[in-house]
Amino acid sequence: MASLRASSRSPLLQVLKTSVAAIIAWLICTVTLGQPLPIFAAIAALLVVQPSVNQSLAKGIERSVGVIFGVVLTYAAGILFGHSSWIVLGIIVVSLLVAWALRLSPGSANQIPISAMLVIAIGTNTPGYAVNRVIETVIGAIVGLAVNAIIVPPVLLTPAHGAVVRLAERVADTLSSFATALRTPQSAQELAAMLAAARQLPALRNSATDALVRADESLMLNPRRARYREALERDRDLLDTLGILVTRVTGMARALHDNYDTGLADDRFVGSIALELDRAAHDLRLLARDSPSTEPTPITAELPALTAPLTIALPDPDNWILVGSLLEDLRRVREVIIGEVA
Repeated sequence: MASLRASSRSPLLQVLKTSVAAIIAWLICTVTLGQPLPIFAAIAALLVVQPSVNQSLAKGIERSVGVIFGVVLTYAAGILFGHSSWIVLGIIVVSLLVAWALRLSPGSANQIPISAMLVIAIGTNTPGYAVNRVIETVIGAIVGLAVNAIIVPPVLLTPAHGAVVRLAERVADTLSSFATALRTPQSAQELAAMLAAARQLPALRNSATDALVRADESLMLNPRRARYREALERDRDLLDTLGILVTRVTGMARALHDNYDTGLADDRFVGSIALELDRAAHDLRLLARDSPSTEPTPITAELPALTAPLTIALPDPDNWILVGSLLEDLRRVREVIIGEVA
């Protein structure tokens, strides 16, 4: 079934690290605690190895807190009410209410009743089961965190950088489509498609923002964070620039769609605007390129970049609203790309 399959696989290295963490946690508990089947240590290790070290720490704390609460709750219930079967249902309800009252995360909230039920089901006939379960869980969580931090800790900069670059390319493509629309008469369907493409930019911006947040989280508590921090800051600065451009470009798309006239292609001043739009798209693509290790080349190195804002002495009376709007938007786009606006 499609619903049972993920859209992409986890990295093979992550699978191997998870396996290593589970094996090490199992062996440690077997040797130090004398547990023949330390399954809870293995479960904790499996859950704690996450896509980032920061998430591993959060998952380890989450699971440990849930286990401790569940064990304490079961102990208290056993002292007060014994170990009757109906106590199980009562503990489930009470544990969920406790988690809700304390505003615990879903992982901790689910772990409390699970731990409580296991202690009741197995621990009643096994001396020290509850305490051993807590110790196993803590060992498994610590091992999972250590393995994730020591063995090539994950860094999610590549997907974040790719998301930012894709957004830059889409914004540049949209600017180029404006230039094409000004040079070549467009049908109503083509104008609608151009507007729809521009309206997709905010969603791409949000996706890039989320990817940068995940990348930033992957560097927290990561031994390799200093090496990648500069690259993350560059992508964040570029995304800030693109966020302004997305707002500007979507407004330009609406203005062009609502005020379009097939006679625009005959207006020589409109042709100059189209040229500037192509130059803006060109410079934006250069801006999104990976920064070299040496002094960066100016973005105007390959082709003529954005010129000074155009001056239109007498716009066509049929197009002056659109021409004026595009000129003002183009001026602001230029300032953003060359960094004149904060």
